[in-house]
Amino acid sequence: MLKLDAQALSDAHLRETLHERKEIYQGRLLRLREDTVRLPDGKLTHREYVVHPGATVVIPLFDDDHVLLERQFRYPVDQVIVEFPAGKLDAGEAPLVCGQRELLEETGYRASEWAYAGKLHLAIGYSDEVIHIFFARGLQGGERQLDEGEFLDVARCAIPDFLDACRTGLVTDAKTLACALWLQNAWEGKWQLAWQPAGSP
Repeated sequence: MLKLDAQALSDAHLRETLHERKEIYQGRLLRLREDTVRLPDGKLTHREYVVHPGATVVIPLFDDDHVLLERQFRYPVDQVIVEFPAGKLDAGEAPLVCGQRELLEETGYRASEWAYAGKLHLAIGYSDEVIHIFFARGLQGGERQLDEGEFLDVARCAIPDFLDACRTGLVTDAKTLACALWLQNAWEGKWQLAWQPAGSP
């Protein structure tokens, strides 16, 4: 039986090791690598993957059991997507600082308290992207500071309605669906959050 205790697991029989690395493409946001790796049985094979700077997603909570959501056109899938505020880490930027910046820029809101939920590996088959999940509460509205060329709508949504939208397929964004798991369990009091004042590490 598999025990999901990281301390008890030995991964040596599963681990692949780098043999040779080749940079295929360098863009403004992403890099593409092709690595030659040695498998646990000693054979060599290739792994192509996208190198991503990392990101933060924020679950903004209002006091009346509502959350703040965005609707934004996502070109690769050619549709408007419902999602939580999120954005990539700038070079050397802490995940919390990124979340605070993105929440303000995209929605105009600041939060007085923040709680770190955990991290999400978004696309483990072809990317090293890690998204850090934060909750934010004590929201105070203000002016948005959208980047040039950024267009999105912001709306409040009751938590039960949001969870139902996840169930029915209206919400398809992977990071937002992962956040829904955290939100439902925190809202129902099953998972605890360690809240810290804004500006705390």
